[in-house]
Amino acid sequence: MTHSQLRPPTMADVARLAGVSHQTVSRVLGDHPNVRDETRARVQRAIEEMGYRRNSSARALVTRRTRTLGVVASNTTLYGPASTLFALEEAARAEGYLVSTVSLRKLTVETLSEALDHLSEGGVEGVIAIAPQRSAVEALAELRRPFPVVAVGTGSGVEIPSVNVDQHLGARLVTGHLLAAGHRKVWHLAGPEDWQEAADRTVGWRATLEEAGVEPPMPLRGDWSPLSGYRAGQELAGWVGRGLTAVFVANDQMALGVLRALREAGVRTPQDVAVAGFDDIPESEFFAPPLTTVRQDFSTVGTRSIALLLDLIEGRTPSGTSQIAIEPQLVVRASTFPYHPQPGTAPG
Repeated sequence: MTHSQLRPPTMADVARLAGVSHQTVSRVLGDHPNVRDETRARVQRAIEEMGYRRNSSARALVTRRTRTLGVVASNTTLYGPASTLFALEEAARAEGYLVSTVSLRKLTVETLSEALDHLSEGGVEGVIAIAPQRSAVEALAELRRPFPVVAVGTGSGVEIPSVNVDQHLGARLVTGHLLAAGHRKVWHLAGPEDWQEAADRTVGWRATLEEAGVEPPMPLRGDWSPLSGYRAGQELAGWVGRGLTAVFVANDQMALGVLRALREAGVRTPQDVAVAGFDDIPESEFFAPPLTTVRQDFSTVGTRSIALLLDLIEGRTPSGTSQIAIEPQLVVRASTFPYHPQPGTAPG
């Protein structure tokens, strides 16, 4: 085997096989209009025959564009961040961009700085940071950003361009649904304190109760896991018969744990206690009973985030604050069928 057979084919090899100049091959690859159809077809046949692949590094040197975007993420084992990452990769591919992802155990000033340096060396044109924790948002705001950056999952109140599902609205939708079903009070199992999305859901729940003239009970707190939901459910079961008839759980995995704990305590759902979650994970409609929840449109999060980042890269959008909020959707299932208080039920 000769040296020429070992190396990948070059543009010059394609030109030689097609009987055209190097410049003509370049024009065909660039979809230049000033190439005859016959010549274009001959060059494309040569490309296919030789298995030629355009050198992205060489193209980047000429165009100063790598068509690569960076994503920095953590907690990608959780449904929300994992779904967001998948949606971003799909949206980027649809726009003709590759994605270079850096997954971090925790987003801090140090780890974020290292990740951005790494992505910068790789020639990315912009970065999306999946930053659901307050500490991650604060770290991102402190850093020098050498290219456009869009934050995702930060919740409300951030000072950098961001795309978020309206968590506050989602909590209002589900809490209002439970009140409209006849429940006099709605308990809440919140997510981790450092997560801005969890805080926004708690604020929406509390505001909805207060507007209805209901004093919010003290929320319980979990860590997004079914186990933390199970432990909270054991505590909540002790309040059945003392005013507890409805629970809004900050995510579906914790709601799964709550449902099991209530069932083990002999509490029926929804006859005794209605349970609602948040996220609409694929399994939620197969819970026992099927779970009422709030659906987040991660596909739209992905497309809007990529579109915003590309607008920033191209200078179509000012580099200042740009906030995009995406509306969630309430999905009503059997876990919150209309409530009918039984005679002798303690008031909420």
